[in-house]
Amino acid sequence: MDITIHSSFLPHTDPAATLAFYRDTLGFEVRSDVEYGGLHWITVGPAGQPGTSVVLYPPDATPGLSDTERRTVAEMMAKGTYATLLLATPDLDATFERVQTGTVDVVQEPMDQPYGVRDCAVRDPAGNLIRIQEVRS
Repeated sequence: MDITIHSSFLPHTDPAATLAFYRDTLGFEVRSDVEYGGLHWITVGPAGQPGTSVVLYPPDATPGLSDTERRTVAEMMAKGTYATLLLATPDLDATFERVQTGTVDVVQEPMDQPYGVRDCAVRDPAGNLIRIQEVRS
């Protein structure tokens, strides 16, 4: 079976701040920025990897959510407990230094984890947890 990851979805609350974080801080390419009814869907992805994208979507556009569920999602996003993205880099320290040049909420500086990986963690403007692991080939 030949299956690849094409897109993953993360919620966002501020299109301008989201675009600045993923494009300027992480260095992702902007693949599309679609506005409809005052809401933005922004598709980004790592340079050189055109087949892998992250779609940053407005959670208010999620169909079928009750007002209570929308409030719960908003509360979880604000606490950074709603969504996570795991990225990889061959040089964690250099990547962390670059990420810190932008406006970023650092959750954890680079460190060796007891389960065998070296990683760091930041939050994007919507509160999504972004973990970056060092992966050497």
